[in-house]
Amino acid sequence: MARAALLQLVRSQSRTVRLGNRFTKVVPWSHTSSATYDPRSTTRFASAHVRWASRAAVAEDDSKISIGPRKGREDGNEDKDTEIVYYGPISSTIKKVKLLSLSTCCLSVSLGPVITFMTSPGMNVILKGAVASTVIILSASTTAALHWFVSPYVHKLRWQPGSDSFEVEMMSWLASYSPRTIKFADIRPAETQRPYVSFQANGKFYFVDTEHCQNKALLAKLTPQKQESSFKNI
Repeated sequence: MARAALLQLVRSQSRTVRLGNRFTKVVPWSHTSSATYDPRSTTRFASAHVRWASRAAVAEDDSKISIGPRKGREDGNEDKDTEIVYYGPISSTIKKVKLLSLSTCCLSVSLGPVITFMTSPGMNVILKGAVASTVIILSASTTAALHWFVSPYVHKLRWQPGSDSFEVEMMSWLASYSPRTIKFADIRPAETQRPYVSFQANGKFYFVDTEHCQNKALLAKLTPQKQESSFKNI
């Protein structure tokens, strides 16, 4: 009796169904589900979804005008980025505005005279030349004024505590970053009436936003106070 019950149980667990000339083995659902389920596939799918979401967020942030340092810097040099103690809060905005100004200046210089001479065939040639020259001068002057206004702006500042010098990243007139090394001994109070200047060094002006500089010891070195003359109160 026990043997017959055991045989009946084995047959119920491994039934066979004949389909044509082939036999298909049917096993319980629990065995098939455990054989086909792979938890690693779920982990790989989740990690791929997280990577896609992070890339989409970075791409969306790059297309916006932001104030403050960006996360995930483009250079990828993490060792050098650890030395950065100051980021210009509107660095990306200045770069985008400067690129826009350069683009409009190039278009005005290249297409301005062509459009002027082609749109008014009955106008005097001298007058056309004056109009084209005015367009070129206005576009070039606005670009030059923008560069003069934002040229002292410090976009990045690298400094190691205890060092007698630091490195700043400035923006050239072509909207590219150029590093400069400055010694603290060369820093002087800014003797100029131009706006947004914190200090001068080696005949050049620099501006650091004091509200966004977290290192107060460094800020005190960058903004020396003017020494009053002893003969002033005599």
